[in-house]
Amino acid sequence: MGVKILVIGSGAREHAILRSLAADPDVDALVAAPGNPGMAQFADLAAVRPTDPDDVLRLARETGVDLVVIGPEAPLVAGVADVLRDSGFDVFGPSGVAARLEGSKAFAKEVMAAADVPTALSRVCSDHDEAADALDATGAPYVVKDDGLAAGKGVVVTDDLDEALAHADACFAAGAKVVIEEFLDGPEVSLFCITDGETVLALEPAQDFKRVGDNDEGPNTGGMGAYSPLDWAPDGLVEQVVSTIAQPTIDEMARRGTPFNGVLYVGLALTSRGPRVIEFNARFGDPETQVVLARLRTPLGSLLSAAAKGRLDQHEALRWREQHAVTVVLAASGYPAASRSGDPIDGLPAADAPAYVLHAGTATDGDRLVSAGGRVLSVVALGDDLPDARQTAYAAIEDITLADSHFRTDIALKAQRGEITV
Repeated sequence: MGVKILVIGSGAREHAILRSLAADPDVDALVAAPGNPGMAQFADLAAVRPTDPDDVLRLARETGVDLVVIGPEAPLVAGVADVLRDSGFDVFGPSGVAARLEGSKAFAKEVMAAADVPTALSRVCSDHDEAADALDATGAPYVVKDDGLAAGKGVVVTDDLDEALAHADACFAAGAKVVIEEFLDGPEVSLFCITDGETVLALEPAQDFKRVGDNDEGPNTGGMGAYSPLDWAPDGLVEQVVSTIAQPTIDEMARRGTPFNGVLYVGLALTSRGPRVIEFNARFGDPETQVVLARLRTPLGSLLSAAAKGRLDQHEALRWREQHAVTVVLAASGYPAASRSGDPIDGLPAADAPAYVLHAGTATDGDRLVSAGGRVLSVVALGDDLPDARQTAYAAIEDITLADSHFRTDIALKAQRGEITV
């Protein structure tokens, strides 16, 4: 008899997770909460307040699920996984204390220091004078990070000292601290490490694109596209990251009595001094999840269940499609500053089309699909090589109509041209 799984979240990341779980022969039923219109193809949708542990527990009991997968970071930091585990549910996602690896940049730096994990030199600042001193010490480019959750948009990287100080001052005014750190050179890599608190099993790496505009111009976003695999990455990179970064971090969390169960997202810069951690996240990254799971052949349900049950050491080696995957994000008018909602969406790929769409900021208005957020859709395509995957994804996104929407035209372009070096 198969399992029933509840997925918490409503973004393209959770849509990608549901799509993979639906293809697992051992998964009988899926529930998505709160979900989005696109997820209804794979799951029953249910209302829930994702950051309310008691409400999520209510839904888990009402639906009688065997496993709960928590997608976004906010419910994890709010301790939703703790309440579910205490009530006897298998959960894929770290405890509230363990999720501080994402919830607090300062805490993550503390753990990395204790585990001897290579990362950027940094300083935690609480006021304007401390920030000014730290920025003077690091020099340009200046890197200023919100200490808390910021949905991938709480980082300013700039050569303008005034801009860097203004971001820090805005955080202080809101009662938050900032982490100011040295700029890390080299290409960036995202690596998802599945863990049950002891064993670490890494997925294939991906690269995402944070800036809103082509050529990495404009403000940071939650992510405008991604691709996988990384043909330019050094041999042995994944094994090196697991042995020097992921496993020591997981061991340190266990040593502290706060084991980390779920996905440790390792954001890396491949610097001239070797891999350095830019950030940790406590969940699958968006939009990298869209391309990584598109290539995963191993049934996702069994993998997440093994992690939740503490049996990851018994799991088979992961199997992958040799194809390349590309995802391009379609964003609403005004994103990321202020997004317009309620615009009709048309021209989505047919079910048998070579590319498919994952929903994020969508809703229904009568029988119409409309925009309801900043990043509206992710268009995903597989190809025999990177140019094939890019062409398929861009052909599909060009056919979608959403008034005044925008997308980057250069996702994976440098990799296709062979312009990325380590």
